[in-house]
Amino acid sequence: MRPIPLTEIDSSMIDLVGGKAAGLGEMIRAGERVPAGFCLTAGSGPPPEEELLGAYRRLGGGRVAVRSSATAEDLPEASFAGQQDTYLDVEGPGPLLDAVRRCLDSLNNERAVAYRARAGIAEAAMAVVVQRMIDPVAAGVMFTADPITGCRTQMVIDAVPGLGTGVVDGTAVPDHYVLGHRAPPPADPGGCLSGERLAELRDAGLRLQRHFGTPQDVEWAIDADGTLWLLQSRPITTLFPAPPDTGDTRLYLEVGHLQGMLRPITPMGLSLIKMAARMWFTAAGARVDPRDPLPRLVSIGGRLYFDLTDFMRSASLRGRLRTSLDVYGPRVREAVGHMLGDPRFAPRRGLPFRPGNAVRVALRLAPGAVAGLTASLARPDAARARALRALTEIERGATPPPGLLTSAERLRWVVQDSHRAAMSLDMQGLLWPLTAGMLFGTAPSALLGGVATDEELDIVLGGMPHNVTTEMDLALWRVARAAREHGDLFATTPPDELAARYRAGDLPDIGMAGFLARYGMRAAAEIDVGVPRWEEDPAPLFATIANYLRLEDPELAPDRRFERAAANAERMIGTLARRARRARPVRGRVAAFCMRRARKLTGLRELGKFAWLPALRAARGGLLAIGADLAARGLLERGDDVMFLELSEVAAAVHRGADQREPATARRAEYERELRRVVVPAALLSDGTDVETLAPPAPGEEGVLRGMAGAAGRATGRARVIHDPAGAHIEPGEILVAPTTDPGWTPLFMTTAGLVTETGSPVAHGPTVAREYGIPAVICVRDATRKIETGRLITIDGTTGTVHLTPDTPPL
Repeated sequence: MRPIPLTEIDSSMIDLVGGKAAGLGEMIRAGERVPAGFCLTAGSGPPPEEELLGAYRRLGGGRVAVRSSATAEDLPEASFAGQQDTYLDVEGPGPLLDAVRRCLDSLNNERAVAYRARAGIAEAAMAVVVQRMIDPVAAGVMFTADPITGCRTQMVIDAVPGLGTGVVDGTAVPDHYVLGHRAPPPADPGGCLSGERLAELRDAGLRLQRHFGTPQDVEWAIDADGTLWLLQSRPITTLFPAPPDTGDTRLYLEVGHLQGMLRPITPMGLSLIKMAARMWFTAAGARVDPRDPLPRLVSIGGRLYFDLTDFMRSASLRGRLRTSLDVYGPRVREAVGHMLGDPRFAPRRGLPFRPGNAVRVALRLAPGAVAGLTASLARPDAARARALRALTEIERGATPPPGLLTSAERLRWVVQDSHRAAMSLDMQGLLWPLTAGMLFGTAPSALLGGVATDEELDIVLGGMPHNVTTEMDLALWRVARAAREHGDLFATTPPDELAARYRAGDLPDIGMAGFLARYGMRAAAEIDVGVPRWEEDPAPLFATIANYLRLEDPELAPDRRFERAAANAERMIGTLARRARRARPVRGRVAAFCMRRARKLTGLRELGKFAWLPALRAARGGLLAIGADLAARGLLERGDDVMFLELSEVAAAVHRGADQREPATARRAEYERELRRVVVPAALLSDGTDVETLAPPAPGEEGVLRGMAGAAGRATGRARVIHDPAGAHIEPGEILVAPTTDPGWTPLFMTTAGLVTETGSPVAHGPTVAREYGIPAVICVRDATRKIETGRLITIDGTTGTVHLTPDTPPL
């Protein structure tokens, strides 16, 4: 450890001087006014007293600020704001040495250790900054982007008279200013800052943002002479990444959650989705850009967003947007509706798509659609059998031929052949029985309006047979029943250990091999080819089996629950048919026909996605083999880094030897940072604004969270908040609270009493499976995983879409 003047420090020295000192040195190099000082470099052990006191004397002695500067502090992904110590008005050798020691000790205080663990930072070291004290007449904090809305074209300044500690620690009510980056501040803004001072601060903030290349969180002070001093500048770590700069104001909707996916998607995952889309569009006769057949599907912060702008501006379509956004819940629907009044989205003539493409696709689909839907209507059992034969044909088409030895051969097969069967025009005939089932499933609600309640119609959809996801869950339950014969082995051994023993062949046979042979290609977030499948890592399955083994009441067994739901559905069909025929004879008979047809075909709705999985599994295997080859050739650091490239970049490495280590490593690090992000905006403007923050607040009710009806019914139980199904523990009778769900989550439904999600759609996987098990579900509950604590007693009503928080029930 040794003292270095701040004037000799730059950003390359962060491992030596920590984030705060590196930022101060960069500000000085950029020509900004920073209080003079030095940094005691990072290291272990007691501070070197003589060198430290010598640097203090050279600084002129007197009053100084002593501030922590950890090597993991003030980073783009972790600010460590307030986690380590700062001491002001320190004067004299003894107090200085004591303050430095306390700063060093604060590296391992409880809150800093917890913060590092949450941020995924394993190690850090502490440096200490010592600077001349400024006696301010006003001080505070400036964010060069709005930290609440995310808007990058506005900045926020909070100021108080005197020291700015009251702003930083939250003990003072500051004067609050919101400024546009380009508009002049008001001449008389009120509070402790004048318009001239605000303009000076704004200009300094914009300079720092340009210098560091990202929005900044800046601490500042103004002394009695009117001099502005900059005390700290660090990235704003809470901002969601901004959309791509198109030079135009655009609005994006997050769509990943409709497939149960709020985690980031790997670059290869998005690349393969677009490759598959190109194949289908080609088969359908649509004319698209082969380089990007889905230009409106963009990755923002690694999440999948759809560019809604052209639909917002379409005079003929914008009026229908509110209804189509019901799947996003009331908050997003109202927020987007609010933006329809924004002049930046004023209506224009024209359609947001090429009418010629729509006509060509319709003409190609029409003959098969008419024949397929008619056949499904007339002979549903034969149609279902035809769909299952199509699945077998798709699985056969996704099997790579023998003899693919080189990376070039494997890549050609992945790009040209892996998805050919799965992306055929009608998916080998599977599309029409599936579509017929969805039509039969939704028709009764239209036919029985005023005759049947939503709850009664949900019962009709319970215990739906022929659903591949439900069949998977019940198959895992049978595996769990076999595991009961082996005492505590499967109930108490950690899932990762069980997975390792399974791979080593050191576990009793409970039927896991047979389960994985059929369902091993599945996983949470399974539409992303970059995500390992259960057959690669079965630990999540062993965790679920342990949950099942805690179930002691035979009446709560999943198979019994499913059977009861099916029996209730049959009874309800009879009840509604009789009621409808009395009220509306013709419509009642049609509704009864549709409900019975639904029992034969609607369960197929999950088959479309399931049919895509063999192609994804085969493509993943080919890509991992290519990645291993590229790593052996020194073009990637590790084989699975291939998932952080796009197909074109893999081709450049395979055919031209392009070194892809740097982009793949950087994207992996960004992906792992984004995995830790808790809040993902559902709707974004191109300037980074979270659209929901602009909508008028909805009227609240104490102790009640509002969302959307997902599956009818009521349940009361302790909440279990889970962010990732891998290794998740849930007790029988608890209510699962999650950001979202996809089929990888549904094994947890087998023992849960109900479901609450932050996103979703009534027709998405989670609510659909919940209805089939007869458990209530409430979806689109904003911030549910933060507002509901594990152990909180809650009552959910899946008919009204509400969650009631029972008071005085502290979390477990």
